[in-house]
Amino acid sequence: MSEPDIMFRDPRRTVDFGKTFVGSDGFKALFREGMLLVEDTAAYLDGPGRDESKALSRHAALTYASESMRLTTRLMQIASWLLVQRAVAEGEITPGEALREKHRVRLTTQETASPIFEFEALPARLRELVGASVRLHARIMHLDRLIAEDKPAPEPRESPVAVQQWLIRSAFAAKH
Repeated sequence: MSEPDIMFRDPRRTVDFGKTFVGSDGFKALFREGMLLVEDTAAYLDGPGRDESKALSRHAALTYASESMRLTTRLMQIASWLLVQRAVAEGEITPGEALREKHRVRLTTQETASPIFEFEALPARLRELVGASVRLHARIMHLDRLIAEDKPAPEPRESPVAVQQWLIRSAFAAKH
């Protein structure tokens, strides 16, 4: 696309990223990935994670409890966002309604609160789940910003210069 093509493109033909993305195979894959991570985490925390946490020192067990709560909070934000976007894709709610839902589904930046040496003392599987959730959360926050910034194209208006040129041409054409 040349520079003039970009400068004079028809604003009615711009792509609405949000509408396009939530209906795409990419979104379906992201949805599956997010829900699988929720399921894997729940299975781990209710099973092997419970047993592993009992074997930790008191201090490490407190770190485990703190990080597992942050993990579940992060995953709830992810799942809520994914479900709202799927509702948009399936026509259950409008994109405008989804934006209003943002006030109830808050995507907040979360870091691990534990110093690295305490985090490293946690079971490997918990650390893997935390890492996967942080990466997925960052991707979703990025997509959420793109969707939120995706405003409908303005209605094309005639350029004031073009209107003046038309008036001048009309005035001179009428006298001939």
